[in-house]
Amino acid sequence: MQATIWHNPKCGTSRKTLAILQEREGVDVTVVEYLKNPPSRDKLAQLYADAGMTPAEGLRLRGTDAEERGLPDADADTVLDAMAESPILINRPLVETDKGVRLCRPQETVEEIL
Repeated sequence: MQATIWHNPKCGTSRKTLAILQEREGVDVTVVEYLKNPPSRDKLAQLYADAGMTPAEGLRLRGTDAEERGLPDADADTVLDAMAESPILINRPLVETDKGVRLCRPQETVEEIL
């Protein structure tokens, strides 16, 4: 199984999710450090749609200016534009497999798509 994780190595939850993926037999993991190589706006829209969540639900509030910018209450297009411009606004880790996409908070959520 192929798995892609949009990862921040400074995030404990992201590191724990990556460890689960790496320890799982038969999982080929692609690691994308999204702050260095952010997903496109279209890719973000696809990830959130496949996860069954809105972009606002994937918004990182802690350590960002998202609330000051009014993003939690903004429409999906505004949130996606902001995330594409400032990837720090993307909550992590997002994991994509052929079984779906999950925002893995807590990290055990990744088990749903393995």
